[in-house]
Amino acid sequence: MQKHFASRRKFLKKAGVATGGIVCMGMTIGAPERLESASSRPQLRPKPASRRRLRFGTPITHCDWMLKDNRPEVVWGIEGVRHMLTVCKAAGISQVYWRVLDAGRAMYKSRLVLPAEHYEFDQFYNPMTPEEKALLDSFHMDYQRRGHSNRSISEMINAMDYSTFDSFAAAIKVGHELSMEVHAWVTINEDDHGWGAPSAFSRLWPEYRWVRRDGRRYRSQLSFAFPKVMEYKLGIIKEVLAYDLDGLFIDWLRTGDVRDNPQTDGNGVADYGYEEPMVAGFQRKHRLDPRTLPNNDPRWVQFRAEPRTQFMRQMRKLARVRKKALPISVLVANPWCYRGLGDRIAGNLKGLLLEVGTWAREGLIDAASPAGYFKGGGSTEEAYRALREETGGKIEIWPYEWVPKSPEEFAAQAARGRLLAAKQILFWEGDYFDDPEASAREALAKAMAEEARQ
Repeated sequence: MQKHFASRRKFLKKAGVATGGIVCMGMTIGAPERLESASSRPQLRPKPASRRRLRFGTPITHCDWMLKDNRPEVVWGIEGVRHMLTVCKAAGISQVYWRVLDAGRAMYKSRLVLPAEHYEFDQFYNPMTPEEKALLDSFHMDYQRRGHSNRSISEMINAMDYSTFDSFAAAIKVGHELSMEVHAWVTINEDDHGWGAPSAFSRLWPEYRWVRRDGRRYRSQLSFAFPKVMEYKLGIIKEVLAYDLDGLFIDWLRTGDVRDNPQTDGNGVADYGYEEPMVAGFQRKHRLDPRTLPNNDPRWVQFRAEPRTQFMRQMRKLARVRKKALPISVLVANPWCYRGLGDRIAGNLKGLLLEVGTWAREGLIDAASPAGYFKGGGSTEEAYRALREETGGKIEIWPYEWVPKSPEEFAAQAARGRLLAAKQILFWEGDYFDDPEASAREALAKAMAEEARQ
């Protein structure tokens, strides 16, 4: 099959890597929950399913839109942002999740994180070894394809200057003018993406990175077990909270250098978390060396998840200081999830070391969406029900849907959302609303806008 770079979505949807940015530095299986019947909750008196109103939200990676063949004529600056949000508004989108980090770099004005799109010579689109070249080729992308400006993809990426343009500030300004909510999409584990744009923090303090069971250190990802890392990540949250944002959307799926994949063992259990503070802490608590236990030992899995829960608690406190009711949503896994080139993720707790049920029970999150990557089973409905069961029905669950290509495809998605009694659908990802031909795009936008107004 001819390789191509038609869009990063094709690569990401195939590979299951972070949809939304490789080049532009951009699960316990249980029975599906039976949805409550209207009769069991008479006080809510819900609308009939056929008339239930749905909200629509979508994430946006600014630099992705800059690489599109049909990108807006004015591609850089606030007018380009206006084009993006106007396209989403026309499709009935009321909430956008604006990506503030791409790899280890920032697309907002940061004093902690270097500006995005400043790549190293050795990077995903310029592999230095035969092994790296083979890895890149496995993603089925023509990384030397030239765009309409007759520039290579690397040149197009490097032309973006986030040191002079604050895309998040522009999105909030335009979004609020359009009566849209703008949330900060924070890829909290992503200290690189593909490779070639690691965070300065990870480069300066490699001793704070994840450690595998066999003792090998990761190339970029940072462990919340270290106080300095916790301070750094919370510092990023403090920076985005200084904006007039409408919420936080924390993405726990996107992680760093793909040369570190797989990030799980053969059973889909996270193979990291063996940093010295974690090992020592477990030994003090249980008088056992976790390296002598199976990687999936429930005590060890639970212990490794605790630093992430501590981060979520601290983040909720910061958000409440900023604005009491500021909503926090998260993107997490499903029981059939995978990443990379098919590496299994055995659910949120075992596969990602995330205590999502605890977060919901403690009121640390208001909504969650299970990513739409399935291997060996699973579906949008099953993922929704599994996450609702995991969170005890205490928060909103947003079905994760790929952006539809036609009104008919959208109608099926909306019907599915109503059947699940969902209040909102998360459409991945906003720039694809701009992909179809004009007539098809207008028909889809009309159908979605009509549904959003019901």
